[in-house]
Amino acid sequence: MSKAFLLTVAAGLLAAADAPAPRWDSQRAGNPLIPGYFADPSIVREGGKWYLYATIDPWGDDRLGMWTSSNGRDWTFSTPAWPTKAAATSPTSGDSKVWAPSVVKAANGRWYMYVSVGSEVWVGSAPSPAGPWADANGGKPLIAKNFAPAYHMIDAEAFVDDDGTAYLYWGSGLNWTNGHCFVVKLKPDMVRFDGEPKDVTPANYFEGPFLVKAGRHYVLTYSDGKTTEDTYKVRYAIGDTPFGPFREGPDSPILSTDKGRDVVSPGHHAIFRVGQQPYILYHRQSLPWPRPGDDATLRQIAVDPLAIHEDGTIAKVTPSHGSAVAGFAPRRTRGLPLSLTGAAADALHGPERAGDDNYATLWRAAPGATLVADLGSARPVRQTQLRMEYASRPYDVAIEASADGRRWRQVVSRPGASGSPIVLPVNVTARYLRLQVPAGAGVWEWQLF
Repeated sequence: MSKAFLLTVAAGLLAAADAPAPRWDSQRAGNPLIPGYFADPSIVREGGKWYLYATIDPWGDDRLGMWTSSNGRDWTFSTPAWPTKAAATSPTSGDSKVWAPSVVKAANGRWYMYVSVGSEVWVGSAPSPAGPWADANGGKPLIAKNFAPAYHMIDAEAFVDDDGTAYLYWGSGLNWTNGHCFVVKLKPDMVRFDGEPKDVTPANYFEGPFLVKAGRHYVLTYSDGKTTEDTYKVRYAIGDTPFGPFREGPDSPILSTDKGRDVVSPGHHAIFRVGQQPYILYHRQSLPWPRPGDDATLRQIAVDPLAIHEDGTIAKVTPSHGSAVAGFAPRRTRGLPLSLTGAAADALHGPERAGDDNYATLWRAAPGATLVADLGSARPVRQTQLRMEYASRPYDVAIEASADGRRWRQVVSRPGASGSPIVLPVNVTARYLRLQVPAGAGVWEWQLF
């Protein structure tokens, strides 16, 4: 290796070190809201808890992701027993996975989930948002692929009007073009159609419909563009009935790529309210973007305030890396103060990123590397919490403890650990703890308590 080459590399590293950090690369960022790659979110609140359902990226999974939180900031991951690709599929559903859930509470007091499996829409029901969820339509899709073969039968979203009447909106296009939106009134059982579905496609619609009410108006919000690029965005249209006709509103689109803020391709959203204040929950591309390879489309969930006026108009959204949400804790719970060291797979994924309280940044382990936490002095540690890059994948993890950083003893080993957070009891008094994960594995955050 030549001296000139080494000098060039060193100069490049120094330049990178001197360059200002990107806007998303900061301490204690509120967005992304949850750790990991998820898309197409739906959110509800019941019994003092928040429930967030989402597609598992990349491009769905055999299961659906569900996150629960009592304070809106500290979330715990699980996968409901229904829907699954095995339990909710038909001969015409195709190879695509489970994605795009919509969860609502009906006038009858039960909860209903409308979810895409392949290119079809299925419906399940449960006594509470936590479940247990089960098929509600006799083991067959509510909307089959052949309902309108020229379009994609996905992205179903339910809307319950003030009088308890429910409507279902759905539809996308094929090959990222020609999206169409359908709507049908639902009978009180939330499964049978009350009338024939209607095509209510507004201008510039592609997919992801979500209806809200503003005064006497019905506002249809939706996505346009291509989620794999930087053209994905949120638009809206205003109608006087749940069936429209819908006319695109002023200031549409309301949420778009903002490269100055490091926000790329925001869309497929849900709108929820805390009191009178509405918020938009949406996915956007994970950072840095674009990514090479098979995992090029990895999306993350963010939330920002929304302004909806009585005349149905919506103000443009300023996407952020952390907005206050009424009813959410101002910050996530933090563990013991520590400093982190360890070899990383590359300069972008250094060890400090596993302790910056930012779900846009992570430590990626170099081969044979460990992540060492220094507490500054010997302290009692009851447990550790790990938020790994992929909440649904298994990881072999182990933790050692040391008083002096030279002599180590293993305090926990967990093969095939999964979930988020992964909670590991350690019950030691030590200054140093050392985490071992597989080479290449990513750690969003490592906390000690």
